[in-house]
Amino acid sequence: MKEEEKVILVNENDEQIGLMPKLEAHQKAVLHRAFSVFIINDNNELMLQQRALHKYHSPGLWTNTCCSHQRNGESNIEAGIRRLQEEMGFTTALKNSVSFIYKAPFDNGLTEHEYDHVLIGKYKDDPIINPDEVADWKWMPIEAIKHDISEHPEVYTEWFKIIFEKFYSHITL
Repeated sequence: MKEEEKVILVNENDEQIGLMPKLEAHQKAVLHRAFSVFIINDNNELMLQQRALHKYHSPGLWTNTCCSHQRNGESNIEAGIRRLQEEMGFTTALKNSVSFIYKAPFDNGLTEHEYDHVLIGKYKDDPIINPDEVADWKWMPIEAIKHDISEHPEVYTEWFKIIFEKFYSHITL
């Protein structure tokens, strides 16, 4: 049996204070480290993914290119590159952008409480999505996303809406 993935528990200064199984951290709403990757093409469009329909939270919702949790000893950039390959089937150079803490409870009793690092990269080709992680994908102009979130917030993940509201000006290369 595969051991459950652990997340890195952190304090409000992003200092590691322990490890915890991912599901337990989401059940207990414990602050942990995470990252969100934003891939932009030459037309200033963002690659969005629709989360797989069987995900245990936010299934079927649209969000940034990929996101996940760093593994113990893994840098933000290493984690972002790893997960981009696992979810979207490609790699590209990433750079650190902004970081923030958010807390978002879900209808299923789980809560995301994350110290999220936003990573930005450039890519122009189509991804080769992993159907275990991603239901669909699309390129969308950043301005159009901002408008669509205000018109249809229910189709986007909580963290994506927070990032767009607070850090819209940072989502460029």
